Amino acid sequence: MTIKILMTAPYMIPFVDRFKPVFDRYGLELIIPDVNERMEEEDLLAYAGKFDGTICGDDRYTQRVIDACLPRLKVISKWGTGIDSIDKKYANQQGVMVGNTPRAFTHPVADSVMGYMLSFLRNIPAMDKTMKAGEWNKISGKALNETVLGVVGVGDIGKAVLRRAKPFGMKLLGNDIIEIDPNFIAETGVEMVGLDELLGKADVVSLNCDLNPTSKHIMNAENIAKMKASAVLINTARGPIVDETALIHALQNGQIAGVGMDVFEHEPLPENSPLKQMDNVLLAPHNSNSSPAAWENVHWNTIRNLLIGLGIAHEGLRDE
Repeated sequence: MTIKILMTAPYMIPFVDRFKPVFDRYGLELIIPDVNERMEEEDLLAYAGKFDGTICGDDRYTQRVIDACLPRLKVISKWGTGIDSIDKKYANQQGVMVGNTPRAFTHPVADSVMGYMLSFLRNIPAMDKTMKAGEWNKISGKALNETVLGVVGVGDIGKAVLRRAKPFGMKLLGNDIIEIDPNFIAETGVEMVGLDELLGKADVVSLNCDLNPTSKHIMNAENIAKMKASAVLINTARGPIVDETALIHALQNGQIAGVGMDVFEHEPLPENSPLKQMDNVLLAPHNSNSSPAAWENVHWNTIRNLLIGLGIAHEGLRDE
């Protein structure tokens, strides 16, 4: 029987012809549906039992979906790092391998955080808008060495953000549920504090934590209210970390000064979202991972993980 692969990774589909020789070499037949950011449960159930492995994005591989895909499904190869949309524990219990590429996008995501931070603190979008409107207004901004950065989630990306911010002279605060290496604390001078203290002191709050039961809606109405009215929130992690309804309310009522968002509770962001009408909001389409080098690495590692999960030889993929 032909080995069939469900290809639903939106970042890889446009380049799939480049990798066709690899798939052909190993006798893999691709099924490529139309994908609008991700496949939900019902989308995947339509293909249940028709594929042996998948290269996916943030598709919803729940217990229900995995059960429906058994016994044929052998491997779920996630394009990227985060696997919060996949029930990995259940998949592994059923003998389904789940692969991903840890630390794939540390540098581009950390760079994106700095971009949002500079844009807001230096008021670059506002000045651009007034200039193009024919106005010559001197809009005030802050130097970064006058401000406090609070990073929620001091993992690989959080550490990279803090390392980038240190040379700007920012005061650095961090918060995490696990103990942080003392050597990193000594290197950066970051002060590890409780979430309440971080939210109350930071001029910029950057969310860089994983999505898990402890972080879902960590930025709810109560915690957003603890931020300074002059502070900015940046989320390049996962959409559900922020209660979007509470965030919109806070922005509409001037509780915080602005927000930079690359991820959302519902993606793509609905057309009628009030966020699209706000001048103090910078939006991006879940794209802070953009980097040719990083993408290339993930393309190949995702194929490698697929072949490992299928029990197929995988050496020398880059020579195809």
